[in-house]
Amino acid sequence: MTYDPVVLAIAASLDYLIGDPWGWPHPVRGMGWIIYQFVRDIVNDPVAREDGYFTKTRIITHRIRGIVLAIVLIIGSGGWGWIIVQAARLIHPFLGVAVESIILASCFAARSLRDAADDVLQPLIQGDLAKARLTLSNYVGRDTENLSSSEILRAVLETVTENATDGVMAPLFYAIAGCLIPMVGAVPLALAYKAASTLDSMVGYRAAPYTYIGWFSAKMEDVLTWLPCRLTVLTLALLSGKPGYVLQVCRRDAIADPSPNSGWSECAYAAVLGVQVGGINWYRGVAKHKPLLGEAINPITAEQIYQATRLTRNCFLTWIAIALTALILLAYL
Repeated sequence: MTYDPVVLAIAASLDYLIGDPWGWPHPVRGMGWIIYQFVRDIVNDPVAREDGYFTKTRIITHRIRGIVLAIVLIIGSGGWGWIIVQAARLIHPFLGVAVESIILASCFAARSLRDAADDVLQPLIQGDLAKARLTLSNYVGRDTENLSSSEILRAVLETVTENATDGVMAPLFYAIAGCLIPMVGAVPLALAYKAASTLDSMVGYRAAPYTYIGWFSAKMEDVLTWLPCRLTVLTLALLSGKPGYVLQVCRRDAIADPSPNSGWSECAYAAVLGVQVGGINWYRGVAKHKPLLGEAINPITAEQIYQATRLTRNCFLTWIAIALTALILLAYL
């Protein structure tokens, strides 16, 4: 008997109701610790950021280390999840369901995204711009000290919509895929994807000292996110009631973004909401221009950001409903 539909339903409910309580053990924290231990000698080496550091030998060495890190962490995370679930199932099937549901829920970040947006928006709504800027700095890499209220709103919307794909929909995609593969289940593939996403967020930068050690991780995450990102865009377009317009805007604007996935995700939400994202962001005092995505039909407001989180929830529930229906039908075939 397969409990996959039950696990998906419980995990989705846990993420919606509880999310990731602060201080609780979380797989991503373990992944982050492993990644840091692997690269800390490079990160803590001041010479690694200087011109001339990357000799041919170092480039090759960093690339090999990066490939080993990515493969070991991704396969290891999936394998660890499989072993834990199987061990719990051997003790008792219901314990297996409980353990699998809890681990899978930790792979979803829908509640965390809503909470993060709310953490920034509440002081902003109350007129405390300084607190909103400080809180935002916990969630984004850009400089926040001098952001206006409209720029804070744009930053929150971009964060919520970019992470909707790699933090919510892509893990769900791989969880569903795992349910369709005999003897695999939802957890191993979802954890493997979270490992790839964590690698990308920690070392997948083009700047030193991560230029070469993070190259493979960045490419791997791009590849793994490509299909779930396109399916998310399609789902959002259908849910919006104006699929032709949303897809037209995405085909026009998203291709200008250097990322093969985040631009599409942000652009789809922007098109549905009738807003425009992108523009100049500052990172450590250096201006970086991101392409403009969408059309500035409406200004970005707090309500539209909350609407974006509801769109993510509706997209998530749509996939869950389709997956549960398919899994139940397959069980009786």
